[in-house]
Amino acid sequence: MTSQKTVDVFLLAENRLLREALIRLLNKRGDMRVVGANPYSPSVHEEVIATRPNIIVLDSTGLVFSKARLIPTLHTAVPEIRVVMVDMEPDENTFLRAVREGAVGYVLKDASAVEVAATIRSVASGEAVCPPMLSATLFRTVAQQSAPGATFAWGAGLGLSRREQQMVELLRERLTNKEIAARLNLSEQTVKNHVHHILRKVGAPNRSTIIERCELERYRAGSA
Repeated sequence: MTSQKTVDVFLLAENRLLREALIRLLNKRGDMRVVGANPYSPSVHEEVIATRPNIIVLDSTGLVFSKARLIPTLHTAVPEIRVVMVDMEPDENTFLRAVREGAVGYVLKDASAVEVAATIRSVASGEAVCPPMLSATLFRTVAQQSAPGATFAWGAGLGLSRREQQMVELLRERLTNKEIAARLNLSEQTVKNHVHHILRKVGAPNRSTIIERCELERYRAGSA
C-alpha cells in the first residue's frame, strides 16, 4: 500500500497563541508536518525559501498590515507553494484581496481542527477552498466584472483600487453611503472610509467632483 505524502506546512501568523494552536493541531496529523512558524517580518521570505513548504498558512494580519504584496512575493520565492489564509471574520475585502494575490484556501479562525486539516489537504492536492458564505462574494465579483458595460474601470487611470473603482460606479448612480453599503454588503463605515480614500487620491473636495474627474479621465482615455 502506498503511503500518503507528508504535507510540509509553514505557519505565518502574528498571533502567538494561534501559531501554537496550529502547531499542535497539525503535528498530530500523520500526514502533516510544521516546518516553520513565525510572525511576519521582512526576513520571513528567507525562512520560507530555506524550508520550501508545500503550504503556507497565513494569518490575515500579515496580509493587511504588510505594505508589500506578501503572497506574490512568496510565490516568487517558492513558485510551487500554495497559500491558505486564516481570518478572524468573513471580511469580503480581505478575502478578495487574498484571492487576487494568489491565495487558494481561506478558513475562519473558529473553524474546527478537522476543517482546517481538510482545507490544507485539499489545497495541497490542487483544489481551492473557501467558506460557503464567501462563495457568493466570489461569484458576485466575477459577475460584476464580466457584466455588459463593466469593461471601463472608472478611476483606473487615477490610481484607484478595484473596490474604489466599483465605488465610483455607484457614486455615479447618486447612491448614499447607506445604499452603497447595502448594495455591496459592507458596513456603512467601510463605505465612508473608501469614499474618503477616493477623495484623497483624486484630489477632489466632494463626491460630485470625484465623478467629474473620473468622467474626464474616461474622455481622455477614449480620445488617446
